[in-house]
Amino acid sequence: MTVHADYRLSQLDELEAESIQIFREAAAEFEKPALLFSGGKDSITMLRLAEKAFYPARIPFPVLQVATGFDFPEVLETRDNWVNRLGLRLVVASVDDAIRDGVVIDDGKTSRNRLQIGTLLNAVEQHGFTALFGGGRRDEEKARAKERVYSHRDEFGQWDPKNQRPELWSLYNGKLHGGEHMRIFPLSNWTELDIWEYLEREQVEIPSLYLAHKRRVIARDGMLLSESEAVQPKQGETVEEKMVRFRTLGDMTLTGCVESEADTLAKVIEETAVARVTERGATRGDDKFSEAAMEDRKREGYF
Repeated sequence: MTVHADYRLSQLDELEAESIQIFREAAAEFEKPALLFSGGKDSITMLRLAEKAFYPARIPFPVLQVATGFDFPEVLETRDNWVNRLGLRLVVASVDDAIRDGVVIDDGKTSRNRLQIGTLLNAVEQHGFTALFGGGRRDEEKARAKERVYSHRDEFGQWDPKNQRPELWSLYNGKLHGGEHMRIFPLSNWTELDIWEYLEREQVEIPSLYLAHKRRVIARDGMLLSESEAVQPKQGETVEEKMVRFRTLGDMTLTGCVESEADTLAKVIEETAVARVTERGATRGDDKFSEAAMEDRKREGYF
């Protein structure tokens, strides 16, 4: 009797293999890549994939964080733990520094998320990065779904959704002219549910904010914002203590949490499986301004 091995991969294994291939190809093709790393779930997944892609060697590029100045302390701690464990070079592009140096202008109305655009593009120019790995997923937001795995940026860092390169048979065109760079999205075919299932399988460190915990929150603009020095109740608002978790993490002044009892990844996976609103649509203030808010920022050079 002949026994044939079953070479079929699970969905997570297929996604992992595809992402690892993207990392290896881009690292071989581009002279000076970097990985955009915030310490959130998507960038942690990317870093885990990069770790596997180049093991037992070190990851051959630095990680770049664009700090808003309103970052959650738990996220920064997780970022530092990952960087130290893997022995990586961390490049921090600070919005506060960019304001001080006149790179971007804080008019008191523009959000720190939008000020990240000029801060990021300045860091790309300063360090000469030719490619940036980003954690964008196509299920996140409408504008994300328009983007290819290799996403070209012109000499001004801008993205033109109508002028993208074909990627037939997963063949990527990384040709660049002077001053241009490429954004590369290894997680393009992943969903939020895939991310949580992968993180549970890999058993790696993530910020505790992703799991349900008691927190003092303020209801504002249809979201629950975490009380902090930067977020205080306005007239007519009250502070309540609720059991909450975060689906996505960013600028604490614009990132909301959701009421939840999911204090383990298994429970988070159960909640995510029945969710009908994306994490950005539910908890990111900058994406509530208009239907095209994300696309407008991406055209200007956002992640």
